[in-house]
Amino acid sequence: MIRKNKILTLHPTEKKGVNIDREKYELVKTYILNEVTNHPEIKFSDLVELGKKRLNGQFDGQVTWYIVTVKLDLQARGLIERFKKSGVQWLRLRNKAGQL
Repeated sequence: MIRKNKILTLHPTEKKGVNIDREKYELVKTYILNEVTNHPEIKFSDLVELGKKRLNGQFDGQVTWYIVTVKLDLQARGLIERFKKSGVQWLRLRNKAGQL
């Protein structure tokens, strides 16, 4: 049974998601969507480094793990997409059909 304060994340390759605290999920989701909106294309490594600075101390847990987990969920939900440029992982909002 899943408790109301948890969310089961999705995975873009249909692997099993994980249950995480809804409040942490929403905080990280908001951070990622804001950054991807403000930077039409952002390197994943830059998103993580900036996230460590902005989210550190706002909750218990590894910020990087939450960013990766929520990023995968947002990809699976069609809100953001991952692409490679020069062998580096980048992120951007999906087209209008996938936006909020």
